Amino acid sequence: MLEARLQTQQRSSQNGRETSLWSSGFGMKLEAVTPFLGKYRPFVGRCCQTCTPKSWESLFHRSIMDLGFCNVILVKEENTRFRGWLVRRLCYFLWSLEQHIPPCQDAPQKIVESAGVQNVIPGRAPGGAGAGQVPSHVKRDIQRILGHMQAPPRPVLIRLFSWALLRILNCFFLNVQLHKGQMKMVHKAAQAGSPLVLLSTHKSLLDGILLPFVLLSQGLGVLRVAWDPRTCSPILRALLKKLGGLFLPPEASLSLDSSEGVLARAVVHAAVEQLLVSGQPLLIFLEEPPGAQGPRLSALGQTWLGLVVQVVQVGVVPDAMLVPVAISYDLVPDAPRDTYHASAPLGLWTGALAVLRSLRGWGCSRRACVRVHLAQPFSLHEYIINARSCWGSRQTLEQLLQPIVLGQCTVVPDTEKEQEWTPVTGPLLALKEEDQLLVRRLSRHVLNASTASSAVMSTAIMATLLLFKHQKLLGEFSWLTEEQLLRGFDVGFSGQLQCLVQHALSLLRPHVALLRVQQGDLLVVLRPGPGLTHLAHLSSELLPAFLSEAVGACAVRALLAGRVPPEGPWELQGIELLSQNQLYHQILLLMHLLPQDLLLLQPCQSSYCYCQEVLDRLIQCGLLVAEETSGSRPACDTGRQRLSAKLLWKPSGDFTDSDSDDFEEAEGRYFRLNQQSRCPDFFLFLCRLLSPLLKAFAQAATFLHQGQLPDTESGYAEQLFRFLEATAQEEGFFECVDPNLAISAVWTFRDLGVLQQTPSPAGPMLHLSRTFASGDNQEKLEWFIQQFICG
Repeated sequence: MLEARLQTQQRSSQNGRETSLWSSGFGMKLEAVTPFLGKYRPFVGRCCQTCTPKSWESLFHRSIMDLGFCNVILVKEENTRFRGWLVRRLCYFLWSLEQHIPPCQDAPQKIVESAGVQNVIPGRAPGGAGAGQVPSHVKRDIQRILGHMQAPPRPVLIRLFSWALLRILNCFFLNVQLHKGQMKMVHKAAQAGSPLVLLSTHKSLLDGILLPFVLLSQGLGVLRVAWDPRTCSPILRALLKKLGGLFLPPEASLSLDSSEGVLARAVVHAAVEQLLVSGQPLLIFLEEPPGAQGPRLSALGQTWLGLVVQVVQVGVVPDAMLVPVAISYDLVPDAPRDTYHASAPLGLWTGALAVLRSLRGWGCSRRACVRVHLAQPFSLHEYIINARSCWGSRQTLEQLLQPIVLGQCTVVPDTEKEQEWTPVTGPLLALKEEDQLLVRRLSRHVLNASTASSAVMSTAIMATLLLFKHQKLLGEFSWLTEEQLLRGFDVGFSGQLQCLVQHALSLLRPHVALLRVQQGDLLVVLRPGPGLTHLAHLSSELLPAFLSEAVGACAVRALLAGRVPPEGPWELQGIELLSQNQLYHQILLLMHLLPQDLLLLQPCQSSYCYCQEVLDRLIQCGLLVAEETSGSRPACDTGRQRLSAKLLWKPSGDFTDSDSDDFEEAEGRYFRLNQQSRCPDFFLFLCRLLSPLLKAFAQAATFLHQGQLPDTESGYAEQLFRFLEATAQEEGFFECVDPNLAISAVWTFRDLGVLQQTPSPAGPMLHLSRTFASGDNQEKLEWFIQQFICG
């Protein structure tokens, strides 16, 4: 149990003013949380300067950083063309009528006449038909596929739905904030003439409804949303199609030699062509739906993105502008956990009632905030040209780590890790292997940009402070917010500090107990049990901002594991010298061990560049200080160093391999842990950010001799999850009791060669490999993981 003292700074004489601030929501002008917060808010979401340098320059201007925010659901009389007391009462309805909905009629005849469909028709009609004519049965098949995929949007239904959604959002949310500068970048990209393709994260069932509403209110027209047909009932699919939804036909996932599959893929490709040619914006979710157990990247999202890439490569559309998108919620309104695992798809009323029940459970006094993020658009054509130059050799996790885990080797191979957990399905299988790799890396690149531009909400910061047992919530909330902003990540809140803390605690009330102990003081006590898992899930939103430092801190912990006991004093740990090469080695090992779905490294960034970034971050945050050893060149000496031998023979005009920074150093650089008073707590904070995942991996290694094998992947993951639950009941560490962590551990061990797959009539079966059947090798694996865990 945690005891955290909430020291209030304003007494009862100011309660009236606090209540008014509390009830009116948070204004977007930053007030004094700390002096730092009032002066600076980073503008996030710039595109990659390596892969898309022209887009980085052309679609951004520094003036847009000062445009501020707008509340999308704040509709008043001034937002309509009319004035008067009746307008003030009907402003929502009048606003929905005035929204510009451009004609977006689908073109079935153009789809039938497209070159791809015409090339497939002879195979479906061996008898042949007249020149330019389509046999009636083939036309019926095409119409059936199109009917399953899309329908012409209904403007009247869209206006009515927008009016109803506006009322619902105002009932349950304080605000839905959007940065005007980000919206201006998207408008500028749309005016260039290329179609917009928005690639979004997937936090809630509301995402596919909220994003089209936001973009419609900002004048971008009807957003066509690519939905997952497996999670929607036929009635819900019919409604979503009339609102602009798209669904992949089931025939498109058939084998490559199936005539029905070939026709369906040709029709889908032609439909995407017509959609992009008409300039309609398209929304694709790159993440799996919330609550789904499996890989983070969506196979369906990659399929739709592959269709867009194929259309641009063919030249039907010269270019498309990709816009990374993310939505942040104080609390995510969602369906029950078992909704996604039920045999029946989600129905219209089931989904609506589930979301409304979740929203209603917050209560009117606990309305949450939402933040929509639109990152800088970039050219898909430019990315395709530049991205291929960044591809290098790759090896599997078994080739990279298994010899080191078993003690057979100490050198990490100079290559990248190949790890793909998202299956390749549907029309993506019809692409060349090189294009499939392009789509996978592009989706990872965009998801990295979306995550980096996503703001951290107040509930995530509060959950982190509660889990890590911080004692003074007001002061630590301000400190953690400032650390977030200093690293170039935005926060999704503003206002007075005490109101923010009260707001976060009220939303987390089901998981904490608030006890008043003195005048103006509160005692915050965590409720033990599954609520800790929910808090751990919320706190993971801070991980992208601190990920580099967290990886570096765990690598330092691994270096010290064999020298200083974990419970040893900080002064004793600070005596040890840490060489740069040793730090690089441990960082690389931990990078390869962590799943790519967690790291989300940009494909254009090499592992060694990331190692240097991690080391730089540790120095910048003050955890490491340079140590000058006897005989070594001073760290402050910036004089020219001696060229390495491999560069001496090059002719003076040869600029290939222009790493002219490759100089020989007499000795490697050395570092020590900083001895300042704040460093031990900050070091422990960074290590604990990765503790849930690493402890799940360590317990998975312990479970190897207890698990019932052979078993299917899902069956063994279920066994491991039950083991994590039982262990949490004994040790009280519920943060790692997560089905997704169990699945990640099983898949990582499969890639590492600990578990092997064999085919069977019931599907692929997992069994323990011969190498790790011995207890000694299992202990080596467990020690290898345990060395990175602190606390």
